[in-house]
Amino acid sequence: MERVDVPLYVALEWVEAHCVITSGEGVVPFRFTDEQLAFTAGHYLVAAGAKRGMLAPAFVHRRSQLVRAQKWGKSPLQAALVCLEAVGPAVFDGWAVGGEVYACADNGCPCGWEYVFQPGEPLGRRWTVPIIQIVATSEGQTDNVYGLLRDMINLGPLARVLPKTGEDVIRIPDHGEARIEPVSAKARSRLGARVTFAVLDETGVWVGTAGHALATTIRRGLSGTGGRAVETTNAWDPSEDSVAQRTFESTAADVQRDFRSPPVGLSWDDVDERRQIIEWNYAGAPWVDVEAILAEAAELSEKSPAEAERFYGNRLVQGLGAWMPIAKWIARATDEPVPGGTRIVLGFDGSEVDDFTAIIAETLDGHQFVPVYHGGRRTIWDPREWPDGRVPQQEVWAAFEELFDRFEVVRAYCDPPFWATLIDELAGRYPKRVFRWETYRPVQMHSALERYRDDVLHEGSAFSHSGDSELESHIRNAVELARRGSRYVLGKASQAQKIDAAMAAVLAHEARADAVAAGREEQISDYVYF
Repeated sequence: MERVDVPLYVALEWVEAHCVITSGEGVVPFRFTDEQLAFTAGHYLVAAGAKRGMLAPAFVHRRSQLVRAQKWGKSPLQAALVCLEAVGPAVFDGWAVGGEVYACADNGCPCGWEYVFQPGEPLGRRWTVPIIQIVATSEGQTDNVYGLLRDMINLGPLARVLPKTGEDVIRIPDHGEARIEPVSAKARSRLGARVTFAVLDETGVWVGTAGHALATTIRRGLSGTGGRAVETTNAWDPSEDSVAQRTFESTAADVQRDFRSPPVGLSWDDVDERRQIIEWNYAGAPWVDVEAILAEAAELSEKSPAEAERFYGNRLVQGLGAWMPIAKWIARATDEPVPGGTRIVLGFDGSEVDDFTAIIAETLDGHQFVPVYHGGRRTIWDPREWPDGRVPQQEVWAAFEELFDRFEVVRAYCDPPFWATLIDELAGRYPKRVFRWETYRPVQMHSALERYRDDVLHEGSAFSHSGDSELESHIRNAVELARRGSRYVLGKASQAQKIDAAMAAVLAHEARADAVAAGREEQISDYVYF
């Protein structure tokens, strides 16, 4: 029988047999909720091609990210995984023939627990010398997990395996330098260790050079031992370029990303809909008092609504200055095919280096989409993917040429900086259809931005879009920069955030409005009046 990816079931069973938590009923066994189990099973998913002796490469995911609202239960889950990695069967040890037994008695634990493996199931064993770090930006933050961990050990069967938890470091007996230690950015002497497992807590606030350097240092230590990491956080501020954001936006296939965000159609500002958001977020956490969360969220929303929506709504919301109510924009997504020959307009925003270059299309009916060219290449170009860090102008020309051939392009608005020659050549080839549209003009730009946003927000508008994730990211990143006369233009909250596709989308929408208006004028001129 051909193998398939399958979780390390012995690890999941071990956690529930050995970990405890405190509740209103006293000390009770730790039990995975459905969401916790799905995440943990994903982290311990063994690849079908794994071979005995493999460490991190035996698993489908090298590291995992869990994004949930405040008080959801991330810290108890982290503590349970630390216990497993410290003294439980967390390491892949080959494939079972059937009947093999993992016995606690053989692994330093006198509790008597045993697990019998089924044929074809992945076997598990303990780390030889586990070195585990609980990492956060401050010592107070590490206590969220470390304090729970101590209780989890001291109040359950693991007290006989890990008897000394009163020190700053929990030593693992009979395993050399094996230990569990909390580490903050200030504890530089502990950073850089060759760790086998790491918990990275609240990476949504790991920002700036220090935050990213901390994450890089931990991951470097893991790579030397075949270790893996779990990263947890609330929703982050997209303007801050945090470690959590980079993890989530990374294209790495061996990173598990578990981000369960509430339905986009619900408004945080509406009290009744806020309740629906919070009830949805905590449906899998029965220990949470929803009324208490609602009260905390309401109080925080008075002064910091964006922060409240991130903490308790588990939504990516920028601080003050965000241009587009992103939930409203996302709600406009629809799967609408655009066949060849359709009358469309184009918006183009180009950069020389660093920023993106983009062509966004829109039908005259108001459906916006990211077109493709040359066998499926999308017309959003990241300069980092091209030689010398520059998008080749020949690629952009080829894309324009193919779009004009495949569709009936009635108008294209193009921002000229760095691309003036190409735009002029396009205008010469496609006269009266390609136009310069300078985005640095505050009066015209303000008007175009207001038109786009109004058509997104107005219930009677026909505007829709294809739901492209890169375009969504650029729309989300855009912030308002004030200009004279109560006007604004778009900017980005940080250098790492890109908004070029959003600018192209606004130009496409402006081109569509002008094309529709011009068409109406032509229809009126066809009449003869007596």
